[in-house]
Amino acid sequence: MSNSVSAKKKTNVKLIDIFSVLFAILVAADQYFKDLVVKQIKPVGTKVIIKDFFSLFYCENTGSAFSLFADKAWGIYFLIAVSTILGCGIFALMIVSSKNSMPLLSVAFCLLSSGAIGNLIDRARLKYVIDFLRFDFGSYTFPIFNFADICAVLGTFLLIYIIVFRSKEFEAFWNILFKKKETEDAE
Repeated sequence: MSNSVSAKKKTNVKLIDIFSVLFAILVAADQYFKDLVVKQIKPVGTKVIIKDFFSLFYCENTGSAFSLFADKAWGIYFLIAVSTILGCGIFALMIVSSKNSMPLLSVAFCLLSSGAIGNLIDRARLKYVIDFLRFDFGSYTFPIFNFADICAVLGTFLLIYIIVFRSKEFEAFWNILFKKKETEDAE
């Protein structure tokens, strides 16, 4: 094995390790923040941080984004299944992008998968997701969310950025996923 191939393999292993650890840290942070909210905020309901703008507000969300499926008895099981498939699938994409030295894509997939798994843990364990970040804009209250949601949204925006502004990198990743060789494109 040549030195450059060996060095690339070591770099790829390090990237996988780095992003796997980052994934674990983000999921652990999400669970830690939710545990703090249960202990500190749930007993009082809310803690105002910036009057009429930002507060910590204990909320049990039995649905998904914007409480979708919250009123359906089967909704939590559907969301557990979707979160499991997406979380694990996106984690696998993170591994593939890490193996192929694509750190920006790895970050996007790491954020997305940690957000999905963070909320999956709540759904499987509690049958609801703990939300706690509340922003008020006059009489409008933005939907209450949590740290896992922040990870998922940041990962989504980063992925959109890559697709739109770094399309060659995303296309290369797509080709790797579907084993499409550069030489096929030239034909």
